Amino acid sequence: MAFPILATKLYIPSPRSKVVLRPRLIARLNEGLRHKVILVSAPAGFGKTTLVSEWVNQKMKDESGKMKEEENLHPSSFILHPSKVAWLSLDKGDGDPASLLTYLIAALQTLAPNLGQGVLSALQAAPPPPTESLLTTLLNEIAALAFDFILVLDDYQCVDAKAVDDALAFLIEHLPPQMHLVIATREDPHLPLAQLRARDQLTELRAFDLRFTPSEAAEFLNQVMGLNLSAEDIAALETRTEGWIAGLQLAAISMQGHKDAAGFIQSFTGSHRFVMDYLVEQVLQQQPETIQTFLLHTSILNRMCGPLCDAVLGKDESGTLRVKDEKNSSSFTRSVHPSSFILESLERANLFIVPLDNERRWYRYHHLFAELLRQRLSQSACDVAELHTRASEWYEDNDLESEAFHHATAANDVARAERLIEGKGMPLHFRGVVAPVLTWLNAQPKHVLDAYPSLWTSYASVLLVSGQGATVEQKLQAAEAVLQNAEPNDKTRDLLGRVAAIRATIAINHYQVETVIAQSRRALEYLHPNNLAFRTFTIWKLGYAYHLQGDRAAARQAYTEAIAISQTTKNTITTIAATIGLALIQETENQLDVAAETYRRALQLLDDQPLPIAFGAHLGLARIAYEWNDLPTAEHHYQQGVQFARLAEDTDRSIIGEIFLARLKLAQGDVNGAATILAQTEQKARQNNFSPRLPEIAAVQLQVRLKQANLPAAAELTRQFDLPLSRARVLIAQNDPSAALAVLESYRKQVEAKKWQDEQLKAMVLQAVAHYANGEKAKSAQVLGDALTLGEPGGLIRLFVDEGEPMRLLISDFRFSILKTAPHLSTYLDRLLAAFGTPNDLHPSSFILHPLVEPLSQRELEVLRLIAQGLSNREIGERLFLALSTVKGHSRIIFDKLQVHNRTEAAARARELGLLQ
Repeated sequence: MAFPILATKLYIPSPRSKVVLRPRLIARLNEGLRHKVILVSAPAGFGKTTLVSEWVNQKMKDESGKMKEEENLHPSSFILHPSKVAWLSLDKGDGDPASLLTYLIAALQTLAPNLGQGVLSALQAAPPPPTESLLTTLLNEIAALAFDFILVLDDYQCVDAKAVDDALAFLIEHLPPQMHLVIATREDPHLPLAQLRARDQLTELRAFDLRFTPSEAAEFLNQVMGLNLSAEDIAALETRTEGWIAGLQLAAISMQGHKDAAGFIQSFTGSHRFVMDYLVEQVLQQQPETIQTFLLHTSILNRMCGPLCDAVLGKDESGTLRVKDEKNSSSFTRSVHPSSFILESLERANLFIVPLDNERRWYRYHHLFAELLRQRLSQSACDVAELHTRASEWYEDNDLESEAFHHATAANDVARAERLIEGKGMPLHFRGVVAPVLTWLNAQPKHVLDAYPSLWTSYASVLLVSGQGATVEQKLQAAEAVLQNAEPNDKTRDLLGRVAAIRATIAINHYQVETVIAQSRRALEYLHPNNLAFRTFTIWKLGYAYHLQGDRAAARQAYTEAIAISQTTKNTITTIAATIGLALIQETENQLDVAAETYRRALQLLDDQPLPIAFGAHLGLARIAYEWNDLPTAEHHYQQGVQFARLAEDTDRSIIGEIFLARLKLAQGDVNGAATILAQTEQKARQNNFSPRLPEIAAVQLQVRLKQANLPAAAELTRQFDLPLSRARVLIAQNDPSAALAVLESYRKQVEAKKWQDEQLKAMVLQAVAHYANGEKAKSAQVLGDALTLGEPGGLIRLFVDEGEPMRLLISDFRFSILKTAPHLSTYLDRLLAAFGTPNDLHPSSFILHPLVEPLSQRELEVLRLIAQGLSNREIGERLFLALSTVKGHSRIIFDKLQVHNRTEAAARARELGLLQ
């Protein structure tokens, strides 16, 4: 049976029947709601948890309509809605941001059941997204809540991890106004407290505030603890303890039954450590030996329930126990674990045990009491390692592998720890338990790791997941060194396969395609057939490498195989990754309808989880919407995708997205906006060593340069990068269509041989323009017709529209001849011409460079340049020794070729086309 340990962390401690009312502190807490954060910071035993729990329980009892009944309330009298308090108790196992986020969301879901569900799903990714990205998603959901609430983080001192401190600091910095944070801790957290004070965003309650005053001490000792001490005895004890509540409580428990209270108090001296030692001995000595043993042996547990304590103590479950009903003075039998009965007895005796759920199934010891018990246990002859091993076995049997790992390491049971790290088909660190595994591995000496080679591969994998890749190769080499002397068997081969698989992952991050392929193939050769997690993801990596290499057929085969296996094994992440890869292949085959459906299927599999991999699906849909000339939808999917791109660190996803955004800006007529984006993207790519993306950036930059009439800059880009299509555009712009055709013919043959259908169609579109500019109208019509035939099934629009007015004229001029041989293209041609709009509707920057349908002669270029200089027709005639009528004739021809109506438009058009160089 699995026990819901998570629920115990969210349980708000119940109000006590007897407690010292402290209105001065309750008022401080109420007033603190004006601020972002309330910090209750004091050493152990100062009643932090008790105070805060009594405060929130009081709020939860207040009538929800109280604020409506009372007018002109001071802010400090603000009362929250009864149900709007969430509580999270922390312990040492919460030092990992992923674990903390899981529990934090679970606490918030007690207020809003569906809050953060997508973030919880994302935490199951291997590796999970960056913490700040997940927190941003969570904060956006919190900001949409329609009510105010308090979140209490209790025992924050248990979390000793910079990553968690950073996450909480980020949460506080962006805290929505309806959320109030209360932190109870033994020591100041590593948070920007000074900044919060300066901004008047922090209320602080410290040891000086929390210590019992003499009157509060008197109330506690005589009314709560039932002692009958004199005012002098109370004052003496309060002075000796300096108002330390735990000391007073321990003293009160020890004094019960003492006849000489004054003598006891007189001997009650020493520092806190000695006082605690003395009082524990006094308390323990009052308990039966069986209870003392129970307390000591179960002190190794952070949380405990009856069956778990039975397992630690080595007991079997009991059938029945005779229990006395004190109210009816009768007895009855019931089925119960012996330890469950003891836990209930300890709670009734108020022996430093705290219930963690309403069913009284889970408990914990008071932290201070637990620490002292553990100290005594370590000094005893008990086999503490055996206790931890028993706890580990119970947790594992109940599918709580993280807790099982904790106790296995405490028992120094390396073999068990190794097996738990491996997990049941999915390594423990892939499920978010990164920090504990890495901390333990960091502490292991080399000889231990050598004895268990799988720990070396796990070490490398954990480092890779945590972003510490510098020493990964060193760990892999250590694993290989050990495996060289190991007996060849299935396990050895599998570990060698993991080494290769990890190396393939490293190579992907560095665009080392050949290495990815070689290491992936080696991994598949060595991995055990049953190691489907590693095998399937490796097959996907192999497909990705083939794709980068340009072998689209091999990539399609690998993606298809990965999908088939991962669907069978319910490996959702690999299924999504391979599905997106397959959609990209379909997109390059101009099967846009099929590709769009495949991308949508990937998003359905994601089920709104905020995972970086969703970026690929959204950007694919953005590209398809763009090609269909649905620019608003394209922008929508881009905006969706970029949110996911920001979740990933050290990847080029954001760069890929920005390249697309620049194209979109060009289509929307924002040339300057596109230029700015590309300049920033290029800088980012160079700084982060994403050089494989530079040619893609340059291709769009070239289109921007042409729109800006900066032909020399455009030509320079073609010299820096091997961009055949871009080179052809520049040559057309330079009125050299024959050279452009030579480039296009060579490129088209290459892509046709590789069966790159998208690149083939791009080449054909430019060939149609170049043939027409070269005076080869028949060839232009033939190529255009072929291109339209290929583009029609996928509904490609922008491929043609982006060529601007020259393409519109080509389609208009050749429409009749094309329809003679391909009448089925009629609707498609109508859609294309409608997408172009009318010439007067066309914004110049909504197209790429507009090459002339018929190039200008040398004389016409001379006349055009003088027109642009502002010379009159007569002045031009005098400069070129031409008759006035001849100049006017040249001007009319120039206007026709440039598709303009006057001299001003001609000059602007010439600058756009780079004809004034």
